[in-house]
Amino acid sequence: MNDEKQQSRLLIVDDDQAFCNALARNMQRRGFEVFKALDSKAALALADEHQPAYGIIDLRIGEESGLDLVRQLAEKYPQMYLLVLTGFASIATAVEAIKLGAVQYLTKPAEPEQIIAALKGDAANAQVPLPEKPMSVRRLEWEHIQKVLQEHNGNISAAARALGMHRRTLQRKLQKHPVKQ
Repeated sequence: MNDEKQQSRLLIVDDDQAFCNALARNMQRRGFEVFKALDSKAALALADEHQPAYGIIDLRIGEESGLDLVRQLAEKYPQMYLLVLTGFASIATAVEAIKLGAVQYLTKPAEPEQIIAALKGDAANAQVPLPEKPMSVRRLEWEHIQKVLQEHNGNISAAARALGMHRRTLQRKLQKHPVKQ
């Protein structure tokens, strides 16, 4: 296989078909050969068939966890450079994504240039400005919920019991987008 051609292959996994198509078009315009999947099963099949150099994985793929897919891809294709792209960012999921094999973690919306810079492995920046204020109480609550949910492998009922709240209350909190810092 042509090594240069393989180095331009990109797997995009996101259950939002419109977003997936738009991102694929943007990446194709920038020279990537793109393969799209709307679920983990299709993603694994495409990875087996095309062995892409890069993968952009959504954190939530329908009812599936993108973290589980990151783990599977990293185990099977350790050379694949994996990026988690999510609208539901939290410290807990960022840490888990890296531990499971992702190399980068970005929040939506992200510009194509940011995504490409992350995929190309631009060096980490120690000069990133530190927050001037601590996290808000609402953001701390969101982070804590995400950590407990992660500890219970995404099981909402078990996480709700651990948090001492009703399952429906937890579901309502999870439907809201993460609060700003």
